[in-house]
Amino acid sequence: MERYGLIGYPLGHSFSRDFFTEKFRQEGIDATYENFEIKEASQLLDLVRETPHLRGLNCTIPHKQAILPLMDELSDEAREIGAVNVIKVLPDGRLRGYNSDIIGFMDSLRPLLRPHHRKALILGTGGASQAIRVGLSRLGLEWTCVSRTPREGQLTYADLTPSLMLDYTVIVNCSPVGMYPHANESPAIPYEALGPRHLLYDLVYNPQVTQFLERGKAQGAQVKNGLEMLHLQALASWTFWNEPENTTQHTNETL
Repeated sequence: MERYGLIGYPLGHSFSRDFFTEKFRQEGIDATYENFEIKEASQLLDLVRETPHLRGLNCTIPHKQAILPLMDELSDEAREIGAVNVIKVLPDGRLRGYNSDIIGFMDSLRPLLRPHHRKALILGTGGASQAIRVGLSRLGLEWTCVSRTPREGQLTYADLTPSLMLDYTVIVNCSPVGMYPHANESPAIPYEALGPRHLLYDLVYNPQVTQFLERGKAQGAQVKNGLEMLHLQALASWTFWNEPENTTQHTNETL
């Protein structure tokens, strides 16, 4: 029986485990999906050595960047983004790193974009924002990050004036603000400046309608949460784990 799983710390409730367990059941796939809590990224190598029949792993916080040096190969996207969230365990034990977050995000956002969606604000500058930056660039949008503290090349929340918001018609929340159990919170943007030309995308999916989305929708903005992105990146993980070895070019070195 093939084994797959999720690494991170802490894990708690796992979307990935539920998703793949149900996928395996529905499709009659003889495989299991397990949670592997590891505090340090370096524990990945021991996990791979000590887990028979392990074929692939997803990776979540806080290890997406820390595991890069442990990869024997990296996909072009993982290298560009600087983060890995999918690991394929090759038959010889080597590890190949991918990033499926960018695929999930782009495929989820693309159908919503209109010609006036040219500039985007990215709320938050943590690891989750890295794939979003690359994804927005590939979709042809200019983007600017918004941080709580002043940094060169970025805006602060205090800089978000109503007039500035007219220019930035796509707003992507990459911060954990509004995530359960703090569902009554929302990013500090001027919601009164939003309107029907705005598109708000929240990577948070629990609750499914965050205060960020609720307040944007009340102003007439189009809104979407990160649940579809999560499904799409999970499906991309399965594709990576099962792709024939001769179909994809990979960068055969680590960062």
